Amino acid sequence: MEYRRLGLTGMQVSAISLGAWLTYGSDKVAFDTAQECIKVAIENGINFIDIANIYSNGKAEETVGKVVQSYDRNKLVISTKAYFPMSDDVNDRGLSRKNIFQSVHQSLERLQMDYIDIFFCHRYDAVTRTDETVRAIEDLIRQGKILYWGTSMWNGDQIEEAWAAAEKYNAYGPVVEQPYYNMMDRDQLEGEQEAVLSQRGIGTVVFSPLAGGLLTGKYNNGMPPESRAATATEDWMIEQFSEHRIEKARDLTVIAEELGVTLSALALAWVLKHPNVDSAIIGASKPTQITENIKALDIDLTAEVEERIEGILQNKPYNSTRSIPDPAEVRPR
Repeated sequence: MEYRRLGLTGMQVSAISLGAWLTYGSDKVAFDTAQECIKVAIENGINFIDIANIYSNGKAEETVGKVVQSYDRNKLVISTKAYFPMSDDVNDRGLSRKNIFQSVHQSLERLQMDYIDIFFCHRYDAVTRTDETVRAIEDLIRQGKILYWGTSMWNGDQIEEAWAAAEKYNAYGPVVEQPYYNMMDRDQLEGEQEAVLSQRGIGTVVFSPLAGGLLTGKYNNGMPPESRAATATEDWMIEQFSEHRIEKARDLTVIAEELGVTLSALALAWVLKHPNVDSAIIGASKPTQITENIKALDIDLTAEVEERIEGILQNKPYNSTRSIPDPAEVRPR
């Protein structure tokens, strides 16, 4: 396993991390299978497990908390999140001081832990003043219940707003952002947000690096009947698995096959090459998916391969005279 510094903190996280979105605590993955997946992840050096209170309405936290009781808590990096409604109660949502306090305490109970390594603000709260959020998190940090905090799906201006509040009150600022990022979906990280993260030394852990399964190649030859794509009703989900995106996945599969790797591993290697990315969060409903995905760390993406990939993603013909700089040494890990 490869370990990387989380932003400018001193904490090291595994380059491949395990997430529980749509898997653990749900009807789709039995407890015994979830337990085996987490076991295989830890045994293969994954030390970072990412959860959220909203995942399976708290059951993901309960599942992970129960499983990791068999391991040394101090060797694990556990994150959770709050923002989305957990009930019909008007205060059981958002990033108010009240909800942050009650959410963190409830998460700790479900996880059976004394502290959370990373607390993520799951989305930006346009209703609550950001300084209220920052000061609430600061109090929980001083109580030892949170070690670090970060944001998820916040834009550059919102992250700067949080830093301004932290500096005003001499509080801890966010040290990590968790965006949606993969070969097919790059706007959330690349560009304006990228500049803010680099300037502030904020780390990045990305979710859905395989584009919801599209970059596993499972849709290359049609829609599996029970897949999310086959049963999708939301416009954004239908677009995720549109024919033009599947065609790109097919072309990328050709490159993966030439390299002797899976499309999943190639997609993860591409994400991990980004200089701001410290960890890529994978989901796994089978232990074999974990062992296959961590092979991404053995892939050396040459400038030529990167250019071919970029040509597919941008619908551009391959030009062998064009060079792409290697960003691996841009920021120390």
